[in-house]
Amino acid sequence: MGVNGAGETLPDLQGDVEAIKVELGARSYDILIGSGLVAGAGQHVANLFPNSRCAIVSDSSVYELHGRVLESSLDAAELEYEAVIVSPGEPSKSLATLENVVEAVIACGMERGDVVIAFGGGVVGDLAGFAAGIIRRGMGFVQIPTSLLAQVDSSVGGKTGINSPHGKNLIGLFNQPQVVLADTGILDTLSDREMRAGYAEVAKYGLIDRPEFFAWLEQNHREIFVGGPARRQAIAESCRAKAAVVKADELENGSRALLNLGHTFGHALEAGVGYDSNRLVHGEGVAIGMVLAHEFSCRMNHCGPDVADRVRAHLAEVGLPTSIHQIDGHGFTPEGLMAAIAQDKKVQRGALTFILSRGVGEAFIAQDVPPSEVRAFLDEKLKPT
Repeated sequence: MGVNGAGETLPDLQGDVEAIKVELGARSYDILIGSGLVAGAGQHVANLFPNSRCAIVSDSSVYELHGRVLESSLDAAELEYEAVIVSPGEPSKSLATLENVVEAVIACGMERGDVVIAFGGGVVGDLAGFAAGIIRRGMGFVQIPTSLLAQVDSSVGGKTGINSPHGKNLIGLFNQPQVVLADTGILDTLSDREMRAGYAEVAKYGLIDRPEFFAWLEQNHREIFVGGPARRQAIAESCRAKAAVVKADELENGSRALLNLGHTFGHALEAGVGYDSNRLVHGEGVAIGMVLAHEFSCRMNHCGPDVADRVRAHLAEVGLPTSIHQIDGHGFTPEGLMAAIAQDKKVQRGALTFILSRGVGEAFIAQDVPPSEVRAFLDEKLKPT
């Protein structure tokens, strides 16, 4: 039992599966959360897409671990399928890999009424969702996220896309899935590093507008990593938060930008290491970015230093990096980071937009942030410790 951002108790989840609706009118869909959902995925797909053929897009690591379970579920549902396997990691979010996936799906003879199944973490979900949106001007699309980060963030809300040499996620489209199957049991096979990286996105929801949820996380984070009810509660609360934001602003014309808390700095750091996941994975970039966002908020007199200290302390307690200097051989320069920040999706006619904070759970959209202030802040943060 815990509390959510409205000050209410988090419900103890009953039954095998929790269903959360993403309300988008005729395009509404369910996020199903529970253990064993991969083993039952075939029936869910068959219910949504009777007699369809399936293109499973996955990466080699995920498919080696879990592919047979998904294939067996599709066999049981009497669905035909073909697997399209890509390399693990951020480099697969590229035009070259997108072309390979698109051509492979077309070569399999898939039709518009067939379905693309994204079976993997955030990279696979973004890539497969983009491919599903453009093959034959739109195929069916199912998300089966296999990482904590994907289950609580990237699989929900329809953002799909790939990276450009100019920056992260600059090529893509909004393509909502028809269902999200978040199998909590599959997370047991993740490395500690991957779990921590996903946790950064869980903490983000508390920091945006659910202060009681953040306080609950401070007390229960160990149980989330172990598994069981706390893990499922944290995923469900994160998905409820994401679903509410997507309902209010599906195409990110306003309040949905709040979900980018920590991402402006974080994406710049990812670009700075060339998307090398050995040095920095997305959730780690977000963790550092959220600390920087709160420190910058303090510099701009939006909140006190105690807020940034609390954020930093919690993320450090779960084992996440909280400083640029923790990135192996970072080699960042203010000029390089500013160039990456200038490519951020929230930039409008050259004006910088950041998600800043007035306190834990009090994030807001700050427009026309002076580049000189950001540059001075980065100068300070890049000084040798």
